[in-house]
Parts: sequence; C-alpha cells; structure tokens
Amino acid sequence: MASALLLFEKMAHLILASSSPRRRELLQQLGLNFEICSPDVDESVLENESIAAYVERLAQVKAEAVAKLYPDAIIIAADTSLGVNNEILGKPESKQHAFEMWEKISGRWHDVYTGVCVRTKEEKYSIVVRTQVEFQPLNSHDMESYWATGEPLGKAGAYAIQGIAARYIPRIEGSYSNVVGLPLYETVQLLQTVKALN
Repeated sequence: MASALLLFEKMAHLILASSSPRRRELLQQLGLNFEICSPDVDESVLENESIAAYVERLAQVKAEAVAKLYPDAIIIAADTSLGVNNEILGKPESKQHAFEMWEKISGRWHDVYTGVCVRTKEEKYSIVVRTQVEFQPLNSHDMESYWATGEPLGKAGAYAIQGIAARYIPRIEGSYSNVVGLPLYETVQLLQTVKALN
C-alpha cells in the first residue's frame, strides 16, 4: 500500500478541502503532499436528515465547491459530527452549549460519524464511517476544568479525543482516526479507487 501511495503522490495534484489542522495532520501521516483549500459552505441540517446522510452530503458539497476552483485536481473532503439518539452534536457555540452536550454524552456511549468524499473532474466517491465512543460520567468540576483548557472550542461534541479529553474516554469501538476527523484506512481506499480508474 505504501508504494502505491507514493506513486499516487507523484502523479496527482491533491487538495484537502478543509481548514482543520487535525485533518491536515492525519493526511500528512500517509506521506502525501497536498494543498489546502477550505470552502465556505452552508452547514445547516436539512429537515429529517440523519447524521450519516448529513456528514456525507456536507463532504460531497465541500468537495464539489473546491473542484470548481481546481477542476484537474483530486479533492479530499470530510465532515465529522457526533450523534446521540440521532441528534447531531456540532461545535459548541458557548460554554453553556458545551456543558449541555457533555451532559448528553456523560456516562454513556455515543456515535461519531465522518463522511469522506474523494472527487475528480469526472468521478465522485464517498463513504460514511461510524465509531462508537464511551465517555465516563462527568461532574461539574470535570466540565469546568475541561472548558478552562480551551480545547473544546471548535471541536465537534466539544471535545478532542487526541487531546486532554482522552482522560475521559475508557473505550472506543471502531476507527480512532475517524473520531479525530478523518478515517485514514477508508480514505486510502477511496484514493486507490480513483487511482485505479484514472
């Protein structure tokens, strides 16, 4: 797989359609060279839209927006959201909002969904990856302390598994990189599909 990716890197103009430093770092783990172009898209949830459908649609919309600017490139786009009882938990808008989300995931399992889209001028492939995450019960002191670190800002579900929040997470079932923001195994599979068809 490594040799195939190195060949792919030399042949392709690759663009990550995201401003997320976490996705950038994850993609760099694969040894790929790529540019970054962060699209400005409407992230509103459609009526009766499931979490899986939401993240896949947004990934596709992001990829399409960047593909219009770089029609000869291969675009990787992704969107990650948390879900509890099919309710989407996005990024915290305030301290109170973060606390409300933590109360919903405290002491229970929740789902993390990432939609990934790889797009070229002629082809589009997408997938949704789900990981289950267990959160320990959080008390008010835990919440106050974690909020004070500043880490929850800008994070889906108001936490970062790769950061301080790891202390609150005893187990996960599924892809770790998916929870961070980009499921690497599945992303590679999509990239190899594009390479095989071009």
